Amino acid sequence: MPDTPSPDIVPKRYICYRACGPIIIDGHLNDPSWIRAPRTDLFVDIEGDLKPIPRFGTRAMMLWDDDYFYVAADMEEPDVWGTLTKRDSVICQDNDFEVFIDPDGDTNHYMEFEINPLNTVWDLYLPKPYNKGGKADHDWDFIGVKHAVQIDGTVNCSHDTDHGWTVEMAFPWTSMEAYAGTACPPKSGDEWRVNFSRVEWQFDRVQDGYIKKEGVPCDNWVWSPQGVVNMHVPEMWGYVDFSDTVVGTAEM
Repeated sequence: MPDTPSPDIVPKRYICYRACGPIIIDGHLNDPSWIRAPRTDLFVDIEGDLKPIPRFGTRAMMLWDDDYFYVAADMEEPDVWGTLTKRDSVICQDNDFEVFIDPDGDTNHYMEFEINPLNTVWDLYLPKPYNKGGKADHDWDFIGVKHAVQIDGTVNCSHDTDHGWTVEMAFPWTSMEAYAGTACPPKSGDEWRVNFSRVEWQFDRVQDGYIKKEGVPCDNWVWSPQGVVNMHVPEMWGYVDFSDTVVGTAEM
């Protein structure tokens, strides 16, 4: 499939407010800042309106302060499972949640972070997209990143029905400033390009859990539709506008 998205797709926008206090990264999205933060629209298929509405809901949130860029997501999921436990495994071979960050919006020099329900992560840096000859630096790390997962149900138990899982992440500005190409932390009014992806595989139930169906492509659900089955088209990522307004205040 060509990497040329439809010109009819308009990237989403989100205002990222300042946190109203400390955020504890534990996977529970019950800090006052998260309770007050706006949710994104429900995720859609990566191709947009060309494909059916995802069968499970996903919404994300963003916040910031002087030290971190915060991301959280809440995912409906009746069968929470995961297999990968080693850092920098190819996490998208499990169901996962993925974050893509291009601070200066030049479609180059961007960062990717993937996390599965077992709280196993994969982070990498790309000097340019794959379709422009880019090669990912798999040894690169988000130094100082904090991340946590909470399961509303059980993991790898095929005998019950789960409600879903949540992820919570704090990306230090210091881990991005060398690649940002812009102020890091940002200034109020700055605009970054960001997108999120949720990978969902089909599976068979077995006595002790789940087995992914071989040869069946995954679903890929995103915040801002790409128009093509490729997350590495940064010009289609959403716009995140940073605001000095404290989340939940009257000025929002």
